Amino acid sequence: MKKLIKFSMVALAYSLVTACATNSDVENLQSQVNSLDNSVKQASADANRAQSTAADAAAKAEAATVAANRAAELSEEANNKLDRKFKRSMMK
Repeated sequence: MKKLIKFSMVALAYSLVTACATNSDVENLQSQVNSLDNSVKQASADANRAQSTAADAAAKAEAATVAANRAAELSEEANNKLDRKFKRSMMK
């Protein structure tokens, strides 16, 4: 009876070991993990580049806004000068 129990335990242990992942399964999973790791690194690099590009675009947009506001001020000043000159010429 003890031999039967021992044999059953050995058979159970063997079946559990053989039911576990084989080397090729582990290698396949490792390959997938490596591929995903590379994909994550690439996505991170792309995100960093996009963030840098967005920051550059925001800086350029701010500079363009400042330039447009300055141009509007200069235009308003020029219009005021022309209006004053026109009014002076009308008074003469």
